[in-house]
Amino acid sequence: MKFNKSKLFNLLLAGLIVGPAMAQLPKGVTKVASVEGITEYNLENGLKVLMFPDPSKPTITVNMTYLVGSRHEGYGETGMAHLLEHLVFKGSPKHKDIPQELTSHGARPNGSTGNDRTNYFETFTATEENLKWALDLESDRMVNSFIAKKDLDSEFSVVRNEFESGENSPFRVLMQRVISGAYLWHNYGKSTIGNRSDIEKVPIENLQAFYKRFYQPDNAVLTVAGKIDEAKTLAMVNEYFSKIPKPTRILPKSYTSEPTQDGERFVELKRTGDVQMLIALYHIMPGSHADYPAMEVLTELLSTEPNGRLYKNLVNTKKASSIFGFPFQLYDPGFVLFGAEVLKEKSLDEAKQAFAATLDSAAVLKPSAEDVERAKTTILKNWDLEFRNAERVGLSVSESIATGDWRLAFLFRDNVRKVTPEDVFRVAQYYFKPSNRTLGTFVPEANPSRAEIPEAPNVQDLVKDYKGEAVVAEGEAFDPSPMNVEGRTTRIEKPNTIETALLPKTTRGNVVAAKITLRYGDEKSLMNKATISDLTGSMLDKGTKTKTRQQVKDEFDKLKARVSFFGANNQAGANIETTKENLPAVIKLVAEVLKTPAFDESEFEKLKQEELAGIESQRSEPQAIAFNEYRRITTPYPKSDIRYVGTFDEDVESVKAATIDQIRQFHKDFYGANAASATVVGDFDKASIEKLLNDEFGSWKSEKPFTRIASPYIAVKPETKALETPDKANAMFVAGLGMPLQDTDADYPALIMGNYMLGGGFLNSRLATRIRQKEGLSYGVGSQFSASSLDKSGTFMSYAIYAPQNAEKLEAAFKEEIDKALKEGFTAEELKAAKSGYLQSRQVGRSQDASLANTLTNNLYLNRTMQWDADFEKKIEALTPEQIKAAFNKHIDYNKLVIIKAGDFAKAKKGAPAEGAPAQIGGSQKK
Repeated sequence: MKFNKSKLFNLLLAGLIVGPAMAQLPKGVTKVASVEGITEYNLENGLKVLMFPDPSKPTITVNMTYLVGSRHEGYGETGMAHLLEHLVFKGSPKHKDIPQELTSHGARPNGSTGNDRTNYFETFTATEENLKWALDLESDRMVNSFIAKKDLDSEFSVVRNEFESGENSPFRVLMQRVISGAYLWHNYGKSTIGNRSDIEKVPIENLQAFYKRFYQPDNAVLTVAGKIDEAKTLAMVNEYFSKIPKPTRILPKSYTSEPTQDGERFVELKRTGDVQMLIALYHIMPGSHADYPAMEVLTELLSTEPNGRLYKNLVNTKKASSIFGFPFQLYDPGFVLFGAEVLKEKSLDEAKQAFAATLDSAAVLKPSAEDVERAKTTILKNWDLEFRNAERVGLSVSESIATGDWRLAFLFRDNVRKVTPEDVFRVAQYYFKPSNRTLGTFVPEANPSRAEIPEAPNVQDLVKDYKGEAVVAEGEAFDPSPMNVEGRTTRIEKPNTIETALLPKTTRGNVVAAKITLRYGDEKSLMNKATISDLTGSMLDKGTKTKTRQQVKDEFDKLKARVSFFGANNQAGANIETTKENLPAVIKLVAEVLKTPAFDESEFEKLKQEELAGIESQRSEPQAIAFNEYRRITTPYPKSDIRYVGTFDEDVESVKAATIDQIRQFHKDFYGANAASATVVGDFDKASIEKLLNDEFGSWKSEKPFTRIASPYIAVKPETKALETPDKANAMFVAGLGMPLQDTDADYPALIMGNYMLGGGFLNSRLATRIRQKEGLSYGVGSQFSASSLDKSGTFMSYAIYAPQNAEKLEAAFKEEIDKALKEGFTAEELKAAKSGYLQSRQVGRSQDASLANTLTNNLYLNRTMQWDADFEKKIEALTPEQIKAAFNKHIDYNKLVIIKAGDFAKAKKGAPAEGAPAQIGGSQKK
């Protein structure tokens, strides 16, 4: 299991473009500043508005950031900011069913709560009607959300379910305990999810007062990014929001300061689990402080793989299986976390000694100029690539807004460039002291050395004259309709060439996405090679015959390329994101990695440790146990088959038995471009890239040929199985069945739409409405349907996360909704809204270059064109409720389901309270 900060935190930024100059601003609107394409305007009521026009993609993202998070909660109010995040989706006078509206408009929405802010966003197809709807929605729920007692009564148990799912993770619990141990008074020590009793018992009047205090225009920043007319959109914003009066109340300023830590602190957590873990925390400066970029660089060079000091001293020496590190950029003085994962059979004390010693070394060993430049290159690469994506601008800039001002994002980039080895060393010496660390036991000192944490500077002084850099190149307004995609795509399928699909188009910042896929082997030649195939794919990026693992990483960073390699079963390849000027060099390096990997034995041993830790960490997790058992029952292949699903014990045994010689032989036998494909979408020169792909891959042949492995329908007996997972607050429910159906069959569109209404959409599917919205039994509930394009094999599957004591209620509700769909079908109104949302979501998907590259790759393999998509969407448009009901009754039967439940049911039977008691509970940062 690896800890990837990009998976844990959405902290960086989105791409930018300058909008057209406006002759005259709407009445009451003033322009404040413009930096690299983002322009800030202020309304008279105090609302700040950030406009970012980008015509290159046919989508718009509306993001509303409120400057309220867990930092602003008072005594008895912990978790209130997050609980409000849930309730604001419950409706307002003009928008009574927000989940239904979001689905009807094909939006990709969410909300999140952090230490310093709460934000809501929706991305949708760029139409004037959609934009007006989104602005009307955000303006209405800003001050008119119901925040009703009946909604609180049902939603608290949903949030409690979210709380309990976090309690299942030893990592998340330990991290929160360490943070709590580090803070004596400041609210950063309190979890965003909140204190269970606070949220369960909060009076609705208190929650309403909290909402009215903070959800106001003078405490909010609205960001509109995408394919917009800036002047027209600003006028719309003014129309919808200026009517909200500026509040007369004065927001209180938070004033609690955390005292200087006066000794090392230790936290010990004892819970059910399978992997040992270490976490260390240091107090650091506020995110707006001039030294914060140096702290980012210091964290990167300590925790990066494979050259970071923690990685070298713990993973390379096999004391730990993985490490991580990430700083929190906060409004007030924040913190940085480091951690290590240690297998159960390894010595935790030995790992702890090496862990603490490595962190202490940062204050005595000055980093090399090469290491600092390498860390800066990685940070700036990620920053630069994020800034080229307009859709993420509102979400990303929310973090800088919360820190003090959106322009801090650009100052951060500028200041990272200026960081020197001396800066990094000075920051390490000042903050990385044992007395400033929360890790282990308390150690008294006669002469303690302490770190005085600086206050945040005056942010307005920092940003008032900031102008930024030149704006990156503008992209074209691309039409993502199936037939336009088809007309713009060139396919090359010739002898002795790699099968290729090329779709050149100008993009913001000249970004390009590509996918290279190798297909190899057959059912017979891959027997007993499932684990070896997986491990071979995981070893690809660990160095080549001429470059070390670090050199490969450095080269991709210099080329501003995000490249992820994959390999499992009978496929391998790479996903690429880079820029036009760097694409040729990136393709050459990708080819080198795929064709001549180093397969270093020491790297292989480290990989095995990581794999074993990942397996061990799943042994007691309800979700992993339930899905593993479900897959084992529904795909009953023999153990030698590449499609076989092993037990955790079998997976451990097979990883331990694997050798580097087997990996090398597998690559020699199977890897090649005999049945490969390459897809490129974005800004590139078609002729030169076509030639380069053929030069690199056209003559590369594997020794063993590729033959597709069929996925036939396998009839399995229905059964219900309950699996005990002691000491886990959450349980998992999985139910499904197979059917002899292909995506070319007449019933396929009807089942797709039926499932979309039953368990898809955003919180407004029938399962979500009943089980989450109405009864509050599950934080995550839904269903999925899929069918093979080449075999008669379809699958319907549903899932829910819930409290073990609610097993009977959840199953009863699930069965009733299935029965209702079969007996009553779906209404015409329901179907009309679902069609609109589903078809718009497909269009949004085609506007993403990486997603479109995947679609074109699949089409190459299936010998399809985008005409198939166009025809499929016409079939969706033509569907009637009667057709969907008939298809459901033909293929879905509750009595044929395989149902797997995993949870601490024994404890629930001993008297744990069921949902429905008068209690409300907070949750994590994302809905």
